[in-house]
Amino acid sequence: MIKIKNVNKYFGDLQVLKDINIQIEDGEVFGLVGSSGVGKSTLLNCLIGLEKYQEGSICIDGVEVEKLSEKELRNFRRGVGMIFQNFSLVGRKTVYQNIALPMECWHVPKEEIRERVIELARLVGIEDKLSERPSALSGGQKQRVAIARALTMNPRYILCDECTSALDPKTTTSILRLLERIRREMGITIIVVTHEMAVVQQICRRMAILEKGRVSMIGDTQDMFLQRPPALIKLLGEENDIEEQEETADRARITFNAPAEGNGQKILWELGQKLQRQYLLEDMQSFDFPDGRCLEITISIDREDRETCRQCLSEYGIKYRSISEE
Repeated sequence: MIKIKNVNKYFGDLQVLKDINIQIEDGEVFGLVGSSGVGKSTLLNCLIGLEKYQEGSICIDGVEVEKLSEKELRNFRRGVGMIFQNFSLVGRKTVYQNIALPMECWHVPKEEIRERVIELARLVGIEDKLSERPSALSGGQKQRVAIARALTMNPRYILCDECTSALDPKTTTSILRLLERIRREMGITIIVVTHEMAVVQQICRRMAILEKGRVSMIGDTQDMFLQRPPALIKLLGEENDIEEQEETADRARITFNAPAEGNGQKILWELGQKLQRQYLLEDMQSFDFPDGRCLEITISIDREDRETCRQCLSEYGIKYRSISEE
């Protein structure tokens, strides 16, 4: 378990982390989310002792990171794997040598290294690439090598710093599925630092939103996307999505869990029956989360029908969110 309590971090006179309080449970995938420059990577570096914080505490499995000696910190980092945006592979070494590198640094016997490299290469799906150099690999293959390397010392934690930002959407999905499989089979806790909402939705069960060095919101990922708190609306850029509206019209976003196929169409049909008039369906999107799927529907209705629409949706436990009121 990771417990971050009242952590403050300064670079000179500049405070980059402000009273951070987060608890991350064993075996979960937790997202640290925010725009560039809000302190996500700095917090990640504090977790493994690459950066020192001036106030507060970070305890990992009961160990206070800041109090560790250099030797103790080196042993501590053995239980933490890192995956980076730019892969951080050694270009002059083969895939085999890149995966083996952490074990060589810890003087693991060569036969054990060979067995472990082959095992991990098979796990991440690159067993046919072991003799290749990184320059011959695609972005997704490079990240699979980086994941295998991060797993060599049997870590309890994997820290992912924008690890999918350099990948296309299809490759990103395959990497996230691999990470989820690793979490499930190995019981590893994964912390994902990202500004990509699709990544958070697909893999993170809980998330914290950082703004200007502070945690502005923390909670269940799916609940956040259903409830759309102001911090998430700002991060999604939807605060700038409010267009000029006619005085007689109101646009609304409706977000809800969709456990059954056709659930969205049923609700829209019921809404039309209650309003007894036509409304405009502008958009419908579905989002997959680790624990299920939700639908987001954007509609345009007459403003005089707003309360009827609210009441109809409330019967399904769904909140009506007027875009003009966000």
